[in-house]
Amino acid sequence: MSRQAFQWLFVILMILCLLPLIFPIYEVANQGTPIIVGLPFGFFWVILWIVIAFVIAVILYLVDPDNKNREE
Repeated sequence: MSRQAFQWLFVILMILCLLPLIFPIYEVANQGTPIIVGLPFGFFWVILWIVIAFVIAVILYLVDPDNKNREE
């Protein structure tokens, strides 16, 4: 994968992870009634997407073509 394609993939995936945290989509999760892991659903929703973004960033770091060149 080329460096530019990898950068575009990273940007697109991070935007897709952050979209559920802004106004129109967040309204679906903006509820307090279901309690998950002791948190209101809205707070759990935000933490969930932050964790998902972190996991995607770690996976992309591991498959980054520049990192593979440094190891050799």
